[in-house]
Amino acid sequence: MDRTLRGWPSFPGELPEFDTETTPATPRELFLEWLNEAGEHVLAPHAVTLSTVDANGVPDARVVILKDVDGDTWAVATSSESPKGVQLAKNPFAALTFFWPGRGRQVRLRGPVSLADPDVSAADFTARPPASRVEAFIGRQSQVLEDPADLDRAAAEAERWVEENPGVAPETWTRYLVTPSEVEFWQASHDRRHRRLRYRRENGTWHKERLWP
Repeated sequence: MDRTLRGWPSFPGELPEFDTETTPATPRELFLEWLNEAGEHVLAPHAVTLSTVDANGVPDARVVILKDVDGDTWAVATSSESPKGVQLAKNPFAALTFFWPGRGRQVRLRGPVSLADPDVSAADFTARPPASRVEAFIGRQSQVLEDPADLDRAAAEAERWVEENPGVAPETWTRYLVTPSEVEFWQASHDRRHRRLRYRRENGTWHKERLWP
C-alpha cells in the first residue's frame, strides 16, 4: 500500500506562480483572489475543513461550506446543537483549511469565533436550498441511527414543516464568524521549495512573513 500512496500524483504539471513580494496588505484581498481563481478550475472551491476541539481537548474536523468573507471575518454556519456547535460554545476558537489540489494551493487560518446576529443567521438559513433546510430541521446530527425508517419519518415531517413555514429558521441555526489572528497561504512547487506566506495580526495591524517550506 505504501508504494501505491507514494505513486499517486499530488498536483498537475503546471502550477500557478506566487510572488510573495507583490501581495496585498491584508489576507482578505489575497484570499478572495485565490478563491475566485480556484473557482475557475476546481469543484467546490468554497469547501473548507473546520477544525475545533471537544471538551477533552481532542481535535475534531469536518468539511463545511464557506458562507461569506466580510471585513476580517470568515463565516460558516451550522446548528448550535450539532457537535461542532457544542464544541464552539465551550471553546470558541477554530481553524479553517482550504485545499485546492488542482492549483497546488492551500490556505490556513485560525482565531477566535463569535456569533453573527440572529437575523443574519436566520437569513442564512432561509437562503439554503429546500433540501438543505429540511435536513437541518431533521436534527439529531451525528446521533446513532438505529432504524433507517426513523430517518424517513423524520425527513417527511421536516419536509411538511418547511413547506408550511418557508420563512422560518430554527432558533439553533447559527452563523459563526472566525476572526483570524493568522492566515497562511501555501503554493506548491514541483521542486519542493513550496512558497509560504503568513499574515500575522498584531494590535490590529497585519504583518507579512515569508516562511521556510
